[in-house]
Amino acid sequence: MAMIAKRQGHSVVLVERGKHPRMTIGESSTPLANLLLDELAIRYDLPAIRPLAKWGIWQRTYPHIGCGIKRGFTFYHHELGRPEVPDPDRLNQLLVAASPHDEIADTHWYRADFDLFLVDQARELGVDYIDEARTENFSERTDGVSFDVVRREETIGYRARFAIDATGPRGLLHRTFQLPEASLPGYPATQALYSHFSGVSLPGTPIGCDQEVPPYPPEQAAVHHVFDGGWVWVLRFNNGITSAGVAATEEAARPLRLDEGEPAWNRLLDSIPTLKGQFASARPELPFAYVPRLSFLSSRVTGRRWAMLPSAAGFIDPMLSTGFPLTLLGVSRLAAILGAGLTAPNFQSELQSYATKTTEELLATSRLIASLYANMDNFPVFKLISLLYFTAASYSETARRLGKSHLASSFLLHDHPSFGPECRQILERAMHLTSDRESVIVTRDIRQAIESIDIAGLSDVTRKGWYPVNAEDLLQSAVKLESTRDEIESMLLACGFYRAEAG
Repeated sequence: MAMIAKRQGHSVVLVERGKHPRMTIGESSTPLANLLLDELAIRYDLPAIRPLAKWGIWQRTYPHIGCGIKRGFTFYHHELGRPEVPDPDRLNQLLVAASPHDEIADTHWYRADFDLFLVDQARELGVDYIDEARTENFSERTDGVSFDVVRREETIGYRARFAIDATGPRGLLHRTFQLPEASLPGYPATQALYSHFSGVSLPGTPIGCDQEVPPYPPEQAAVHHVFDGGWVWVLRFNNGITSAGVAATEEAARPLRLDEGEPAWNRLLDSIPTLKGQFASARPELPFAYVPRLSFLSSRVTGRRWAMLPSAAGFIDPMLSTGFPLTLLGVSRLAAILGAGLTAPNFQSELQSYATKTTEELLATSRLIASLYANMDNFPVFKLISLLYFTAASYSETARRLGKSHLASSFLLHDHPSFGPECRQILERAMHLTSDRESVIVTRDIRQAIESIDIAGLSDVTRKGWYPVNAEDLLQSAVKLESTRDEIESMLLACGFYRAEAG
């Protein structure tokens, strides 16, 4: 955001309370996130950023920046304390590919390296960067804001025409203005515990299906180990580090006593034999971080002369890696508003529209994740709810690649005229299933909703929970994207889809 504002001709100061490099939660990108990153880099002339949007060019351009290859999303279901059993029918797993080959794969961002790189790039562009500093006495005026930056006992007063808060959940402006938190209807209270590890041994084949060839190596993914009331993430980087942690409802977290840190992590490993084996020789490389309140939504997102990025306006959960696309959509929208000028006659209305969209997308995400938490003990329904997300995400990404972003102007297509309200109604029902009959009905309704915008074969039940990236699925779905087969073919060639075969 600072780099874009600088490119637009603004004088920019970037104030950092801490210091880079450092670890932070939020590490796994998605196809939509990388597409947005690429779009922003092109639109605002940031050529150094473009290689970060794909695994292949990242590795050739910046091999020194820690990164993990992400070919898709992998899910396994576990019953705590129960031994793992063979799963030939793939009932307890879901693999959704996001790319056809490594060259254009998505990535996990090793944030210590990644964030430091971004800061260095911002400084090279002329952004004034101040770290290890406190921001105090922030106030809003009719023509801008004023604040003090305190660093090593030196205080500097600033005036700015506009301020953007990128300080994360319950961050600077939320605290400064003592804003109340908004409710997330139906969302459970959750906690998290996480760290970075060395010495983790990840399998090369799907759990319980050793003889079958999956659509991608299952560990080259955002791996989700799901149990009743919670889930464990495992993300592998190419520098020997594996990021892992658990998010759980308070009811599920209580017996694990997550606030105890490493002992709680070991208790969890003891109850999931597969994970215990993978972490048998692992060592935590950082102190465990415990988050007693994971989800958050600010009651206010903008003022007359300030705005929160979506990452500061709210946070739901690491599941499904929704944070990056949500925030990059926000960066794109704020950049357009700033680009039109701070004195534009519609500035305030556009800023309010940004706030509304940000809040609505965070609420849509919370409905999705809440329905997943409610069905962690009902894995067939959990899988289908996940496919609602992947169907919307693949449709949105492809529409943007085709230059038809009007077909997918919102995250999760929540404002789509038919899919949006249908999805919302399904998710709200899925939070409160009380019988097998209700599960059957919601399963049927999800399949019908998916079919209307499915361009990736995600409604094909013969695939038994393994979904590859297949060009023919897209070609056959051209009409759903208001496109022709030739347009789809051109898009696939342009994004590098066929490069592996051509090589």
